[in-house]
Amino acid sequence: MIKQVKNDISSVFERDPAARNWFEVLTTYPGLHALLFHRCNHWLWNKGLKWLARWMSTWSRWLTGIEIHPGARIGQRFFIDHGMGVVIGETAEIGDDVTLYHGVTLGGTSWNKGKRHPTLEDGVIVGAGAKILGPFVVGRGAKIGSNAVITKAVPPGATVVGIPGRIVLRSQPDEPEADLQIDPALRAAAQKRFGFDAYGISEEMPDPVAKSIRGLLDHMHAVDERMGQICQALHRLDSNFREEKLPEIKGDDFPDDGDICALCGLEEIGRKKSGK
Repeated sequence: MIKQVKNDISSVFERDPAARNWFEVLTTYPGLHALLFHRCNHWLWNKGLKWLARWMSTWSRWLTGIEIHPGARIGQRFFIDHGMGVVIGETAEIGDDVTLYHGVTLGGTSWNKGKRHPTLEDGVIVGAGAKILGPFVVGRGAKIGSNAVITKAVPPGATVVGIPGRIVLRSQPDEPEADLQIDPALRAAAQKRFGFDAYGISEEMPDPVAKSIRGLLDHMHAVDERMGQICQALHRLDSNFREEKLPEIKGDDFPDDGDICALCGLEEIGRKKSGK
């Protein structure tokens, strides 16, 4: 038990640069206080003293602003930073070296008994205000961005942001994309850039909406090229076939940086708009 407490205190120094000494951490960190209360309450819960465990957890919530059901299972070196407003449900399971920030909810979406709350595997980081709702698994080393709402499983190493949660970074491609060749150097650079982010998100985080739009534009460009090839083939087969010009695309409809233009094959428009 003493070794476990030491590990819990040590985890604070590893993940909070504001921590200065053991006495300060032990006396002023509500996240640590809530965790120590929970260790005792969970022991009482497993011994069948459920009312006493709930009563103690209620006192812990009043003192720390953090609500952890005594039935929740929490691993080693768990760290709650700031802590106010954190809610962890009865059937939640949390692995080792997990970090939660204030306002996080590990909740359920059903009134049925049984497994109702999420499982967070080792090394997961959950940003402030995020809501993880349902009996699914958040994979090892995943990052959940601030204020995200997650209602389905998250693969290991992924970074998820938004409402509903969207994956914006993966450590490995999904199974359907397994045949894609990804440069290991690029992957290593991305992992270094997105390393540990205090709130599960960084300044260089990809925009999932922009990523979707780029994908649509790429697809439209491919379709246009294919249609052009079909028209040329028809014209060769039948000289009476008339090729009609497509409507002209105005450069004013695209951003000044020409980024989207380049994605859909309109580099010339992008250059004219940027003056290059």
